[in-house]
Amino acid sequence: MSFPIKVMRDGLLEKRSSGLFQLWKKKRCMLTEEGLRLNNCKGGDAPGSAWSSKAKELRFERMATVDCVEYKRGLVYFTVVMATGKEIDFRCPQDGTAWNAEIALALVRYKNLQAVQTGRNRHLSTTHLGSAGEDEEL
Repeated sequence: MSFPIKVMRDGLLEKRSSGLFQLWKKKRCMLTEEGLRLNNCKGGDAPGSAWSSKAKELRFERMATVDCVEYKRGLVYFTVVMATGKEIDFRCPQDGTAWNAEIALALVRYKNLQAVQTGRNRHLSTTHLGSAGEDEEL
């Protein structure tokens, strides 16, 4: 059973390749509650551009932070840092709400939900176990 994905934003971003020349490549991106999905963009900037079937997903559970924001010549440059320490560079036009802000807010929302869930689970497990050991004096 698959659940529908809530898309918070979609559009174009440029990602710096990790190859020798580190070229900027346009990607069709979808920001969801679970992370950022990147597709190769076939057909350029056109709104009806096809999405490639092969998508790369940067999941929030593996993401550490969004950093290094710099503004140059109408573009916002930012870095997504993964939990492994890997850094992935992006850029986007400066107009409107920048992608980096939306990704950072979605990441914080995800981490907060995880923390609340962890707290609830701990509370439930201690409630089910009873108060064994809680009333003991040290």
